[in-house]
Amino acid sequence: MEITADIKYLGVNDHLVDLFEGQYAVPHGMSYNSYAILDEKTAVLDTVEIRFLQNWLDNLQGVFGDKAPDYLVVHHMEPDHAGSIAAFLEKYPTTKVVSSVVAFSMMEGYFGDSYASRRQVVKEGDVLTLGKHALTFVAAPMVHWPEVMVSYDSCDKVLFSADAFGKFGALDVEEDWLDEARRYFIGIVGKFGPQVQILLGKAAGLDIKTICPLHGPVLKDNLGYYLGLYQKWSTYTPEEDGVTIAYTSVYGHTKEAVELLQQQLAAQGVKNVKVFDLARCDMSQALASAFRYSKLVLATTTYTTEIFPFMRTFINLLVEHNFQKRQVALVENGSWAPMAAKVMKALLEKCLGLTYAATAVRLKCALNDASKAQVLALAEELAK
Repeated sequence: MEITADIKYLGVNDHLVDLFEGQYAVPHGMSYNSYAILDEKTAVLDTVEIRFLQNWLDNLQGVFGDKAPDYLVVHHMEPDHAGSIAAFLEKYPTTKVVSSVVAFSMMEGYFGDSYASRRQVVKEGDVLTLGKHALTFVAAPMVHWPEVMVSYDSCDKVLFSADAFGKFGALDVEEDWLDEARRYFIGIVGKFGPQVQILLGKAAGLDIKTICPLHGPVLKDNLGYYLGLYQKWSTYTPEEDGVTIAYTSVYGHTKEAVELLQQQLAAQGVKNVKVFDLARCDMSQALASAFRYSKLVLATTTYTTEIFPFMRTFINLLVEHNFQKRQVALVENGSWAPMAAKVMKALLEKCLGLTYAATAVRLKCALNDASKAQVLALAEELAK
């Protein structure tokens, strides 16, 4: 694949992976992106997951033939991008390695070698000149590892963005960018919104025509759209008005209350309502929806004076990923001593900028006239 006349795509598609990072379901696989710049000096930018080493080396052969690249640039040391470094450097013993000092320390940890005789350490503002192409390095710590750098090619105006602007899914599968990019951002980078903001501030001073991430498609058109989404996601601003309802239900009574709430929200004209049974859904989808919409309803049962385990797991995910700036409504069920709302609110204390619905919904066992009225009142409040 040609990115520009001098920049080539070297990456691979992975349809063997079922859980990315051991937790995120990826039914359409993943891409591990690597690039080459051909100039007076040549550079390979990042490697791939070690299981796809031979595919990647074949791609290198197709671009470089038997000639060794002059440089290997390592933006990020996570093994899905850096796993093939040692094998590459064994195959090309004259190639220099360009990366941050923290990345070289990680190479020692992964490969038992920091490549002291072959390394070129770069930091913020350093430039690697290849000829007419010059890569300027920009530090991006904690987006989403501490060693991360991105680089900008001033010739073709390309940002090599490491894990920023990536998405789940292999490149040989047709699917909309937004949903899987959102789920990827919230799951992988979501906790580090302030660090993403710093990187976006640095990028604002660059004339960017193309973004080359380490996962997902190369972005060339309507870059303002993608930058705008990253601005919202990294500041925890809702994308849209809408309601996410996440619930657990043991015997179906809490589910019945949720279904009534969903019906009443529709009757009130609320168009965006997404419902997730936390015991059965992909929780990363529920998490992404909670960040997408402006309002969140959490409905669960009191369970051993606590809350149902799937709800506790979900709230922990919200807190871990820096959930904030939303309206939250709590629906609790307890046969004899309802405690769920109190427990949920305590777990959410670390989340900044939450406001709670004035309407409380409490079931004791099953829905009755009083709790149905509370559900209707909550629907009216959330529809405002």
